[in-house]
Parts: sequence; structure tokens; C-alpha cells
Amino acid sequence: MIRATKVHDAGAWTGSPSDKVELDHDDRHRRRMAMTGDGGLEFLLDLPKAVALRAGDALELEDGRLVEVAAAPEALVEIAAHDMGHLVKIAWHLGNRHLPTQLLGDRLRIRRDHVIEDMVVKLGGDVAVINAPFDPEGGAYGHGAVHGHDHGHAHGHEHGHSHDHAHGHSHDHNHDHGHHHHHHD
Repeated sequence: MIRATKVHDAGAWTGSPSDKVELDHDDRHRRRMAMTGDGGLEFLLDLPKAVALRAGDALELEDGRLVEVAAAPEALVEIAAHDMGHLVKIAWHLGNRHLPTQLLGDRLRIRRDHVIEDMVVKLGGDVAVINAPFDPEGGAYGHGAVHGHDHGHAHGHEHGHSHDHAHGHSHDHNHDHGHHHHHHD
């Protein structure tokens, strides 16, 4: 299978691509992965290191052909708030859970997650489900600029999940305490 070994940034390449691949957010941050273009062109992405691909980038095949990268729409939640204070508070909670978050000025976008959606509503946010390409801050691992790169990329993904579970459980306990109080009445 022919390999794609180089990435050209959007705007830095010319000519017409031989094919196009539509990738969701996770697949736009790979080092090595078999891909098939919309036109049926099969190739192996084989980069020296994982790169965050953006819509409009091109992958160069060993024979010089180019495959354009497109961002696939995904099921996302767009969060708006009554005012910036609420939005900042919501963004802080999302960041605290290492959730990949896309910042859009007065709105935030995250992947669909009903636990988080409930939390956002309680914090005074409005939640709308949309289909759109997902382009969060700070690349694939959701550590964003605040946390820097000290976590290392290798365990980024597992990290995210263990955090989510931990936070999820602590939340459930809070609710339990709430209920116990009611029983004392």
C-alpha cells in the first residue's frame, strides 16, 4: 500500500489533489493509519510523528500525489451562557475535566456527553446539539494551553478517560449527600 509521508499545511500547497479524506477529530491526530479517500484511493498515513491535521491540509504520497484533508462533521454540543461570567465558569469546569473544548468567542463546543450537558445546564448554560467539524484548542489531547505539554502525549488519551470517571463518581456522591439531607426532614 502506498504511504503518505508528508503533510502540507492548508494554503501551502497548490494543484488539484488526487483524492480527499474526511476525518473526524481523533483521526486527524494520527501518526500511522490506513486511510481510504472519498474516491477510493487507499494509502497508509506513515508520519515520523503524530501531527494535528487541519481541514485543507494535504497529505503527500510517495509518488508525489496529494490527498486533501477534510474535517468530518461530528455530533457536538454547542454551549452558550447568559453572560461571560457563566461561560467562563463553564469553560473552567470543562478544562478541569480535561475535556477537549473548542472556543468560539461567546460559545463553547464539546463532544456530546449527557453527564456534562446536565452539568452545563445547572451552571446556567444553554445547550444545543449540532453537527459540525470539531477543532478543539490544544490538539487532540485536550490539555490545552493552560496545562502545557508536561503531561506528555503518550498517555494523553487514557489520562482523559480516567479523569472523567473520577470526576463522574465524585459528582454522584454529591447528589447522594443531597438526598440524604432530604431524608432527615
